[in-house]
Amino acid sequence: MRKPSGRPGSISPAAPAGRAGRPTPLSFLHNLPPGQAAKEMVHVSATPVLALRGVSKRFGAVQALTDVELEVHAGEVVALVGDNGAGKSTLVKTIAGVHPIDDGVIEWEGRPVSISKPHDAQNLGIATVYQDLALCDNIDVVGNLFLGRELKKRGILDEVEMERRARELLTTLSIRIPSVRIPIASLSGGQRQTVAIARSMLGEPKLVILDEPTAALGVEQTAQVLDLVERLRERGHAVILISHNMADVKAVADKVAVLRLGRNNGVFEVKSTSQEEIISAITGATDNAVTRRAARTNGEAQK
Repeated sequence: MRKPSGRPGSISPAAPAGRAGRPTPLSFLHNLPPGQAAKEMVHVSATPVLALRGVSKRFGAVQALTDVELEVHAGEVVALVGDNGAGKSTLVKTIAGVHPIDDGVIEWEGRPVSISKPHDAQNLGIATVYQDLALCDNIDVVGNLFLGRELKKRGILDEVEMERRARELLTTLSIRIPSVRIPIASLSGGQRQTVAIARSMLGEPKLVILDEPTAALGVEQTAQVLDLVERLRERGHAVILISHNMADVKAVADKVAVLRLGRNNGVFEVKSTSQEEIISAITGATDNAVTRRAARTNGEAQK
């Protein structure tokens, strides 16, 4: 099992050590052409945006997570994979503030933080797009993007400004839809997913968590979502991608973190790891009598 070092050039946008000793503003990175943001970010810091240190979570007698470690840097896509019941959803909900952790430490840009409710995560700059999307089919794209955060002018909805910002946001993310004024029900599954991701961008998050974004999508719709994931990385966002599709993971992820039975079971660099190795870590094929004997022999030799 290989456990690679941190990804060079990955940084936290709010960390110190800019070129002139000052932090590089995230807005500056967002305005750069795709691909150039990551190059500029090398000059800032290698501090992860999010780091989990020995995180554990229990539900009564059930130990859902045990001593989980995870690091995510800006401009990096980390795929979180594992079999059903491995603890992926629980881990995401601890980061999103749905389930406060029982033990361990959550670090945000190098400092310990407490995330006890979803509002805490949002204030830090964490956006989560769940599998159910939570979109209203009978409302148009603009209405869904600003649902719960509507813009008002003199006490009434500012439809003109919301539409302008919606078009600007979709253009920035290269999202193509027929019109921002058609109901969500008229869009394809892939288009709905991109709208849900675009809505999470309104708060200018630093970390975006995507829970099975390509589940139940066709080939072309999946390609649209994966293109958007890459654009998020190019613009300096840290991304956690939960997926069961190894082809999608290999296509866009920089690292793969494997969970098995609520524990870490390896962190792999995508470029230097075969799909078979990752699947073996997911299924536990590497945990057998031969590997345990070898580990015990190595341990005795080191004493």
